[in-house]
Amino acid sequence: MNRPFDPVSISAFPRGKQEEAWRATLRSLSIVCRHRDEAGFDFGEIATRSVPTGATATLLRSTAQDFAGLPETKDDRILIGFVQYGRGHIGDGGRRVSEFADGDLWVCDAQTPWSLQFRNDFELLLLQLPRERMAGRMGRAPVIPGTVLGETVAATAARPVMRALASNFAMAEDGDLIASEIAITELVLSSLLAEARPEEDSATQVQAGHFARVCAVVEARLRDPDLSVADIAREEGLSPRYIQRLFEGHDRSFSDYVRHRRLEHCRLDLVNPQHADRSIAEIAFRWGFPDQAHFSRVFSTAYGASPREFRKSAPELSATRWTRGRPLHTGSRPGTRPAAPPIEEAPVAALSRPSPLPPSTPERHHLAVSRDTVHWGYLSRSIPPVLRVRPNSEITVETLTQHSYDDHARMIAGDAGVESVFAWTRDYKAVDRRGAGPMNATIFGRGAGEGFGVHICTGPIYVHGAEPGDVLEVQILDLRPRPCANPEFAGYAFGSNVAAAWGYHYDDMLDGPRTREIVTIYRTEVDGSSGFAEPVYSYRWVAQTDPFGVVHETIDYPGVPIDRSKVRERHGVMAGMRIPIRPHFGFIAVAPREADIVDSVPPGYFGGNVDNWRAGKGSSVYLPVAVPGALLSIGDPHLAQGDGEISGTALECSLTGDIRVVLHKRNETGKPFLNGLSSPLLETPDAWIVHGFSYPNYLRELGRNAQSEVFKKSSLDRALKSAFRTARKFLMEHYGLDEDEAVSLISVGVDFGVTQVADGNWGVHAIIRKSMFPPAE
Repeated sequence: MNRPFDPVSISAFPRGKQEEAWRATLRSLSIVCRHRDEAGFDFGEIATRSVPTGATATLLRSTAQDFAGLPETKDDRILIGFVQYGRGHIGDGGRRVSEFADGDLWVCDAQTPWSLQFRNDFELLLLQLPRERMAGRMGRAPVIPGTVLGETVAATAARPVMRALASNFAMAEDGDLIASEIAITELVLSSLLAEARPEEDSATQVQAGHFARVCAVVEARLRDPDLSVADIAREEGLSPRYIQRLFEGHDRSFSDYVRHRRLEHCRLDLVNPQHADRSIAEIAFRWGFPDQAHFSRVFSTAYGASPREFRKSAPELSATRWTRGRPLHTGSRPGTRPAAPPIEEAPVAALSRPSPLPPSTPERHHLAVSRDTVHWGYLSRSIPPVLRVRPNSEITVETLTQHSYDDHARMIAGDAGVESVFAWTRDYKAVDRRGAGPMNATIFGRGAGEGFGVHICTGPIYVHGAEPGDVLEVQILDLRPRPCANPEFAGYAFGSNVAAAWGYHYDDMLDGPRTREIVTIYRTEVDGSSGFAEPVYSYRWVAQTDPFGVVHETIDYPGVPIDRSKVRERHGVMAGMRIPIRPHFGFIAVAPREADIVDSVPPGYFGGNVDNWRAGKGSSVYLPVAVPGALLSIGDPHLAQGDGEISGTALECSLTGDIRVVLHKRNETGKPFLNGLSSPLLETPDAWIVHGFSYPNYLRELGRNAQSEVFKKSSLDRALKSAFRTARKFLMEHYGLDEDEAVSLISVGVDFGVTQVADGNWGVHAIIRKSMFPPAE
């Protein structure tokens, strides 16, 4: 059974109540805190899971602060903490202090005074165990308050287990929580025993240390099918009979223990998407079972299902639908192995340098589009900026649609800037990386980056003075279509809409073939005289072979040149229909801090592929700054889009925009409600539009595999709850409503809409009309 995962996010509370909510949640865990930042509480998330073993697992993320046990409560628990990131120390009430840093593991007995200090932002996985689970097995070796575990074999083994649990906290099933908690407890216990100095007359203590050493050696040699008690005895300098007695003291035999550990590793591999390309026989052999028939028998006895049945029942491996972005599970081409995405910097040159002093008048810049000023399909805090500006600068930004090759003659031909980005021949590819996947395309063979992210992003733009905790306002002053450079179509601009394989409609088509993808080309006047776009023709996607020889059966990689001889144009589609144009940027983002290479498809707290058509002329987009300089990128230009973006794309059309960047410094802005902003906020002359996503910070919430998990886990229910919470917080902070007033107003006066269901992290927005409120004094 998978328990509901609904973390307490302090950012959902109005700023004045955030610290109170944080403290109350910690008190439920018998913990008190003291914030070290005089500026006040800024960020905190707590997620707690009850483990059927009687333990509690909690994932905490926040800013620098001190923790201690609740003074008035007798706490009969052992605390085990793993520091994902952060630096500080743990103490035992003043007598002993131990320093820790990223990746460290500590343990303390909450029955005695303890304290914990973080000096900077941190993420902590905390296990709280019933004291008897561990203390009774320590013998004369006490659980020392404030112990940071050293480099014993057991501690070294425990750290990756806790890191995996922290990284996958949101998705962990009860069975995974049980297995992880038991493994962590045993490994920490073994480490404490190994580090303790046994008394000379303590035979029990010596035996416990021997048992911990033997278990660690067994764990390291599980893949050896010929592993025997005699091998371990020789390696550890013990007798085989003595080792057998050690295991008998734990109510099992040596062979039972080895078989159990092998089966547990096989069980986890069978449901692990990273091993989906391995056969059952491969997995069995990998963990020391040379005979598949024998493995199937012992596995069925242990788990009540055959390995094949167990694997089929795993929900992670049952989905087969193709999705834009990362695949639902990792597969491979014959003869290849999946490769992890490398951390690389895009080869983008900085085009301008900061001046030593601020100018007296606003700066103006023009950021033209070319292969040197774009990054394709990903965000990164590591990309060198292509432009550096001061706050209040005005910038003309050229942006391209990744769908330009849907009609080369109308959207690429004759335009030097577009041609420099899309150029791709057998010997030359202008922009190689297209997506956040590996540069060595070994998973699906699509191409460098694997198309795990598709948008052509202009930037990044470095904003001087922008620091984490600030808010960047992007004012959109004007937007206009990029003219067609082909004299044959002078005076027009063209765009494309694709009914794509990742569209919401795709599994619900009426006519055959039901898996078709349809490209529809539209045009509009460059001068905007009509205010409408009209369809020109459509065609059905057929398999295309790119210049490197890769066949693309579907639209699975951006910018593939289209062989026009293979497509059949259908003219006269939607005859006489006119679509009102609403030019806007679908993608406006600052760089997230959680990862180096981030898929451009799922939006998040940093903005990105939000796809709200209201982000057009006259609007402002507010984004929380996560890295120095903000690193603003803009792309995915749309000529028109309906709420929902049902087919998977909008009317994708290259646009040029004039923007102004305004920096709101933390606690210094004239708009106090921006302090602590945790999601994109859009302002138009008439309304505020707040955004909710299935996972507002999926990069943190969904762990190490977040960029693939978000495509599987998104739901409108989660997105609506996120939008509701964001709207409630906004009304309480900006307009001073109490919670009861805010909830009533939300129901009677706020419109919620589906922003998009095409981007992996589904979005819902809430429109709060300014006319409902009295004029500001």
